[in-house]
Amino acid sequence: MFKIAITSWAKAPAMGLLASLALALAPPATAQTFPNKVVKLVVPQTPGGATDVFARAVGQKLSERWGHPVVVENRAGAAGVVGTDAVAKSAPDGYTLLVTYAGSQAINPALYKSIPFDSIKDFQTIATVAQTPFALVVRPGFPAKDMPSFVKFARETKDAPSFASSGNGSVNHLLGEMLKMDSGIRYVHVPYKGISQAITDLLGGQVDFAFTSLPSVLPNIKSGKIHALAVTSARRVAVAPDIPTIAESGVPQFDVNPWWGVLGPAGMDKEIVHKINADITDILKSQEVIDFLAKQGAEPLVTTPDEFLDILKSDTEKWAKVVKASGVHIN
Repeated sequence: MFKIAITSWAKAPAMGLLASLALALAPPATAQTFPNKVVKLVVPQTPGGATDVFARAVGQKLSERWGHPVVVENRAGAAGVVGTDAVAKSAPDGYTLLVTYAGSQAINPALYKSIPFDSIKDFQTIATVAQTPFALVVRPGFPAKDMPSFVKFARETKDAPSFASSGNGSVNHLLGEMLKMDSGIRYVHVPYKGISQAITDLLGGQVDFAFTSLPSVLPNIKSGKIHALAVTSARRVAVAPDIPTIAESGVPQFDVNPWWGVLGPAGMDKEIVHKINADITDILKSQEVIDFLAKQGAEPLVTTPDEFLDILKSDTEKWAKVVKASGVHIN
């Protein structure tokens, strides 16, 4: 009896300790079961741009991986503020996520005197997806065929060329401001509500030139409908090696290579954050996705949530300086 009693007494705390340890090591139930319904990816830009293209590609792969639908919802407006605000105010359960890029998330804090969210504190960085340069493209029949002749034309012509962007203060617009400051060109800015309409008018000859992400116009460049004078990154891109960089074309130190990524509202369960990050990382490492991004002129960008946060903070500071120097503000 004594032996049995001692054995039972000894087993009880041991079993309790093991159970406690198992609970401590096991992920929360929410992470174990996530997702168990539709996940929404909010894109704060119009359909057809790089953000939309990347969101749909990643969304399809996540849907296949999770066994639940992942849908893309375009909520454009105010240079990305409308859709971004919707995600900031959504439940932090992982079912409403933001797919955005540096042009919205890192620029808007400096651009707007007042926005209804903090681009850093009100969001949980989850995973970067890709990085790709922008391209300086011109309408069919534009007289300048390379960067040196473009700069000369935009400096000296009597009627300044028209410059299309996806809106005041957008990264497309600020790239034009950067080039103006660095090269002394002149232009008439024509802001649109989205880059798709701007490119349509560029194709139709209604505007002279634009900066746009390479994925947005690569098919038109390859077909010869639009001519690309240069890319904004420090080095040429493998998918279009014949397009020189702005830096090598007479504007040294010009280097802009924006990121795209996935964020959620602040307060998300860290286990869910790391699960989504791990799944996106695996997707980005697949040859199929690497090849898809390469065809868009983009490269996979893999980071941890903390590394993504550091990038966001750094870019927010960098673009604040560009906005201040350009004098562009939106009330």
